[in-house]
Amino acid sequence: MRIDAHQHVWTLARGDYGWLTPALGPIHRDFGPDDLAPLLAGHDIDRTILVQAAPTEAETLFLLDVAARTPFIAGVVGWTDFEARDVGLRIAHLASTPLLVGLRPMVHDIPDVDWLAKPELDPAFDALIAENLAFDALLKPRHIAPMLSRLERHPGLAAVIDHAAKPDFVSGDLGDWREGITALARHPNLFCKLSGLVTEAAEDWTAATLRPVFEHLLASFGPQRLIWGSDWPVLTLRASYGRWIETVETLLAPLSETERAAIMGGNARKLYLARRGRSPL
Repeated sequence: MRIDAHQHVWTLARGDYGWLTPALGPIHRDFGPDDLAPLLAGHDIDRTILVQAAPTEAETLFLLDVAARTPFIAGVVGWTDFEARDVGLRIAHLASTPLLVGLRPMVHDIPDVDWLAKPELDPAFDALIAENLAFDALLKPRHIAPMLSRLERHPGLAAVIDHAAKPDFVSGDLGDWREGITALARHPNLFCKLSGLVTEAAEDWTAATLRPVFEHLLASFGPQRLIWGSDWPVLTLRASYGRWIETVETLLAPLSETERAAIMGGNARKLYLARRGRSPL
């Protein structure tokens, strides 16, 4: 079972994708399951995890509806207001839908860099744990310290770092990122997504560009806590779906078949689906 653990769909007319402007050219249009289906079939991807792209519960309900009508979507990572007074009730209500497998605030767009560490957010994270939902952490390197504080406050939180916390390939300054990843990986309930890397790199990226970051992620998290995802359709700003899969398979080639299978699907199943008592089949 191969699972793409990070993909999106959107309909521009919904009007809540503030980041998705005409400046993004080829991805400033509607994308739906029918656009992705042939890519999955062509590369033997069995299921996907659909991830929020707008900070609204309305979009989460839209994604849950899409997932309910799309057999290959195994789960949805949605959004809710972590600062709402009734956040526990909101999360419990959303979690009553079996297709919801996690929640993701858009941390890297929040002006307060230390937002994740705020004690006022404790009820939201308490509810995530109570409902067996995963926390998708959309970070940049500057958010790693607050994330570490959150993990210390909630050591039982099942979480995943999206896009490996977006290392800065262009500047090549990876020192702080490396230290942060090493510190994050000490938390045993934390996974890391091998996704979203190429859009942080220059247009002429190659597998060799990504290898130092991949090797540090592998050394830090090991093959049992890395999760592959495409970040489609954002991915297409830098690469085709096929090229990304070929690149990942090149990077994973030295690993055993069992280790490759874990990264390409088994770990996503463990984090998102088994936790909710669900099978991807």
